[in-house]
Amino acid sequence: MSLLISVDTSTTVCSVAFHRYNSLIDCTLLGSYELFTERTSSAMLTTLISDIVTQSGYNLAEISAIAVAKGPGSYTGLRIGVSTAKGLCFALDKPLIAINTLAAMSEQVRAYFPADYLLCPMIDARRMEVYCAIYSADGREVQQTSAKVIDEQSFSDWLDKTRVVFFGDGAEKCRSLIGSHPNAIFPDIAVLPSARTIGQLAAQAFGQSQFENVATFEPFYLKDFMAIKPKKAMF
Repeated sequence: MSLLISVDTSTTVCSVAFHRYNSLIDCTLLGSYELFTERTSSAMLTTLISDIVTQSGYNLAEISAIAVAKGPGSYTGLRIGVSTAKGLCFALDKPLIAINTLAAMSEQVRAYFPADYLLCPMIDARRMEVYCAIYSADGREVQQTSAKVIDEQSFSDWLDKTRVVFFGDGAEKCRSLIGSHPNAIFPDIAVLPSARTIGQLAAQAFGQSQFENVATFEPFYLKDFMAIKPKKAMF
């Protein structure tokens, strides 16, 4: 038996999950927390991790590995999640597992659609840009993660071949542009990044010993952080 802690702070949702892993087909969710807040702090995240482990009847020393959503997503959020996960790995001498945020979002919905549908999770990246990727119904990545500016021709190569399901907080801005295509599907459900599916994919990675170098690992930002210069005061 192995115990896995997973964290996801790639958007405004701060989530923590705790799984018991026995095999690739036997992974049980022991508990999860999700906070829909505008601000996430490392202190808040550390408290949630400690609480969920304690309330599940274990202690941090018993943890087998720590998983984190590596991105894409919010620059600040990813920094907090990854730095917290790395700090715990160093303190507890445990391995680090990193999971693509979009892959974990796809994991939430893939069981609900036919095998010939494609899945396109999207995270809002401001203006008309989204972070997105395309996955098959069995979880394979068929179009790599990218930052994409949406227009009327977006995804036309895929949509002309098969049905594509668009979801996530970046999907709504696409609906008015490509929603009229008969193969474009926009479910009326909110699909947000969650540590629960980070943990599910992390269990598979754990079983295959797919670990990161804790010292050198960095979040998958996908694009450079753009700071806004403060306006000069007028006197």
